[in-house]
Amino acid sequence: MDQKNSIYTLSNGVRIPAVGFGTWQAPEGDVAYASVKHAISCGYRHIDTAQGYGNEASVGKAVRESGVPREELFITTKLVNDNHSYDLVMSSFEESLRKLDTEYVDLFLIHWPNPLPLRDRWEAANAESWKAMEELYEAGKIRALGISNFRQHHIEALLKTAKVLPVVNQIRLCPGDPQEELVAYCRSLDILLEAYSPLGTGKIFEVPEMKQLAEKYQKSIAQICIRWSLQMGFLPLPKSVTPVRIEENLKVFDFELEEADVRLIADLKGCVGYSGDPDNMPF
Repeated sequence: MDQKNSIYTLSNGVRIPAVGFGTWQAPEGDVAYASVKHAISCGYRHIDTAQGYGNEASVGKAVRESGVPREELFITTKLVNDNHSYDLVMSSFEESLRKLDTEYVDLFLIHWPNPLPLRDRWEAANAESWKAMEELYEAGKIRALGISNFRQHHIEALLKTAKVLPVVNQIRLCPGDPQEELVAYCRSLDILLEAYSPLGTGKIFEVPEMKQLAEKYQKSIAQICIRWSLQMGFLPLPKSVTPVRIEENLKVFDFELEEADVRLIADLKGCVGYSGDPDNMPF
């Protein structure tokens, strides 16, 4: 990561802002629109949404009305579970472009590797979806391809047929749940780890060690979590609809955690629970 410019460079050469603004659970309409527009006004240049979030139109409106040129923004969306096929990728992607009011997206991800309706044929469904995504990538409608919630066996299966390699895996990474084996595997393939739910859950604000670190560095617990994520080499995607929190979550480049504290946070095993098994999600 280029610390000065707060940028990562993906393995295909595309540059991506090192902190993204997450929009999961930001409902379509005024809430999603206002939070994204405020985030952009505060300096966020990386917005993460998904077909499954149901708020792409609000994100698109906020981007359009932000006054920031499209090429200065990095927009991610994701393939919803019901659309795992060549034809459905193509049609749903065009729908995403329409809702986002853009001619391209910067990053497009398969959201979940093994949806419930495809549990007996997930590998073939992912391969078919990826083929369509590769065609969109070659056509310039997607600048980078990636995956989300993929474990090692899902990635190995995808690589059997993939011609374009995934450059990102977006997974749950937070204090006490650094998923070290999966992270090491992804890094061996030059796949950047994006950290969704980088604060874990509200439980993080009750962890004594995190309270002590916040006091030590004179920062909020949320800022400590986000800074930890960056120093772990992850790309955090904090989400908030509260203006003051949106602003605060981006102010993480003016301090650095001591290495011992980075390790301490990683070792708070299960302090906010663990990532669920994508092969057994009830959706």
